[in-house]
Amino acid sequence: MFFLVNVQISCYNTFMSANMIKKENPYEQVSVLLGQIQQPARIQILFIIDRDETCVCHIESILGIRQAAISQHLMALRKAGLVTTRRAGRHIYYRLANEDILDLLHHAGRLLDIKESSLVQLSHKPYPGCTCPQCSPEPDRKEKC
Repeated sequence: MFFLVNVQISCYNTFMSANMIKKENPYEQVSVLLGQIQQPARIQILFIIDRDETCVCHIESILGIRQAAISQHLMALRKAGLVTTRRAGRHIYYRLANEDILDLLHHAGRLLDIKESSLVQLSHKPYPGCTCPQCSPEPDRKEKC
């Protein structure tokens, strides 16, 4: 009797595993991607990072929102596979995992007749007033991050 119960559980688990591996359809995948970047702050962060790498204090200087909020957005973007990180000393630098996301955002801007200059203004480095290592490379600067 014990053996039969054990076999039934094994078959059930195999069935459940097969369902868990099943991939979403392409429309759901696109929907999930757009849902992960739907918040304006996340879109701004992607434009700030641009095709370079950026530290949190640089994003904080530009957006003027708390570092904790920025870190939450970056964590969501990292979990979504949209950004990667690199540590250098006490700084963590963020880079786009795939720069095609910028093409998508620029195309969305064109669909809405948004001027390209309005979208790329956040990606300028050095950014005035920013004290991050990229914008203020001199050794006597007072770092915020």
